[in-house]
Amino acid sequence: MTSEANVILHIGAGSFHRAHQAWYLHRLNETGDKSWSLAVGNIRGDMNAVLEALAAQNGEYTLETVTPKGEREYETIRAIKKVVPWSADLAELVAVGADPKTKIVSFTVTEGGYYLDEHDKLDTANADLAADLKGGKTTIYGAIAAILDARMKNGAGKVSLQNCDNLRSNGDRFKKGMLQFLELRGETALRDWFNANTSCPNAMVDRITPRPTPDVAERVKAATGFADQAPVMGEKFIQWVIEDRFVAGRPAWEKVGAEMVDSVHAYEEAKIRVLNASHSCIAWAGTLVGLQYIHEGTQDMEIRALADAYVTDDVIPCLTPSPIDLAKYRDVVLDRFSNPYIKDTNQRVAADGFSKIPGFIAPTLSECFARNVDPDSTAILPALFFRFLERWHEGKLPYTYQDGVMDAGVAHGFFQASDPVKTFVGDKLLWGSMAQTEGLERVMRKAISKVDAWLGNRP
Repeated sequence: MTSEANVILHIGAGSFHRAHQAWYLHRLNETGDKSWSLAVGNIRGDMNAVLEALAAQNGEYTLETVTPKGEREYETIRAIKKVVPWSADLAELVAVGADPKTKIVSFTVTEGGYYLDEHDKLDTANADLAADLKGGKTTIYGAIAAILDARMKNGAGKVSLQNCDNLRSNGDRFKKGMLQFLELRGETALRDWFNANTSCPNAMVDRITPRPTPDVAERVKAATGFADQAPVMGEKFIQWVIEDRFVAGRPAWEKVGAEMVDSVHAYEEAKIRVLNASHSCIAWAGTLVGLQYIHEGTQDMEIRALADAYVTDDVIPCLTPSPIDLAKYRDVVLDRFSNPYIKDTNQRVAADGFSKIPGFIAPTLSECFARNVDPDSTAILPALFFRFLERWHEGKLPYTYQDGVMDAGVAHGFFQASDPVKTFVGDKLLWGSMAQTEGLERVMRKAISKVDAWLGNRP
């Protein structure tokens, strides 16, 4: 890193960060503004191969983008100036985070990685979180607490903590979780320092970025001549909407297309409910009828109709009025999903249903019930997940299902119960305050019957 540059430490060196936030900073650097640079690292050792490949390439890598028409572009991304090697004690990650030149610590975490229920209470029964409450550093809270503690002791100054992920109200909710974490640890001095010296802006991020497959590196080499060991690929479309609340300065992201706003709420709700929930719908439905890729399901008119009806019948009434043309946004999203060149897998998008139902889908159900409307189109989505989960229970999924917060014993228990549907709709982790209610059970039974009939009529 250049000595004069301000530093963003990003935790989570996966594909999404490198196709999104790093791309924006690279584009800004390319304008001649070199006042900010990136350092990247991870909390856990599961991505050491990527870190090592990036380190060997001095932080540089190739981003391949592709349009729905198959037009591919290749760009060398040079925003990462330091790759932080992983160690179990996170010593170097903490040292970089505690450096006075580091003005932003950003992170990409799955929804389940925040361990928050619908009331933003920490799930202290989680083993990883429980370990961090005793001093560990395997969760975002443990890692950030270590960085903040070092900053406080070093007099390193204020720092913005920036979420770059799909958690709804991500900055606000992270702050609530962090405050609870510090209070449960009895860290009152650090809690007070956190309140006085940090900001946690909300943000909405969007670019479909599948897990890279070996053919990405092959295309990169053919196009550029570079044998890239850490390439990423994504769709051409990109969006980043950020609340302009930074206590220690920020890059001029607005110069390269990011939208700096007072409130991200309307953009976030549209993206989470229209894009993220529809994505899951298509992945679960596609898996159930034997498809491998998201574009195959989106191009299947029956599956596309399920996603379209969900948005049209329930989401648009819930989110109106909105500064966004929601019907147009729905169509743009489904057209993006139909891109055959992305080759995004149902396996990737179907993952983490136990986070996605409460995060992406339950709010629409709840708001419909509050308006005395049965959310029949929305209920199709968890009905698809119910049958998807049943296949998992029976060992009949065509791939390994990954879910960061699912308790496998509980999930198997749904289908070992005398009334699986009743047990499913009674689960508090999935449904929160709607669990065990007559309305939810009624619409879910109806929706599961519709899904069964639809599956029965498929060839």
